[in-house]
Amino acid sequence: MSDVRVNLPQGTLDLLILRALALQPMHGWSISERIHEVSHATLQIPQGSLYPALHRLERRGWIKAEWGTSDNNRKAKYYNLTRAGRKQLEAGASAWGKLSRAVALVLDMS
Repeated sequence: MSDVRVNLPQGTLDLLILRALALQPMHGWSISERIHEVSHATLQIPQGSLYPALHRLERRGWIKAEWGTSDNNRKAKYYNLTRAGRKQLEAGASAWGKLSRAVALVLDMS
């Protein structure tokens, strides 16, 4: 586990949340934990960033929320990806791929 803190470029958190929700509906804590787990503990999303991002995505119509019961039998808001959210995920993933390939080319130049 690394102690180095990684700051995400603007818009990246939204893309990560959309990607996590493409798998299945999740509540906020599960989204954060899934991103943390898949990133091999490199990315840790603080609640102070996660919940404003979820509200922003909901306002944009990219996700919708419904109340449900969590695994520990507590009331929780579950977020689902909308059709518009899937389109945004595709566009964002494509743009991220182009950007990361371009940055890698520059970093590898000799």
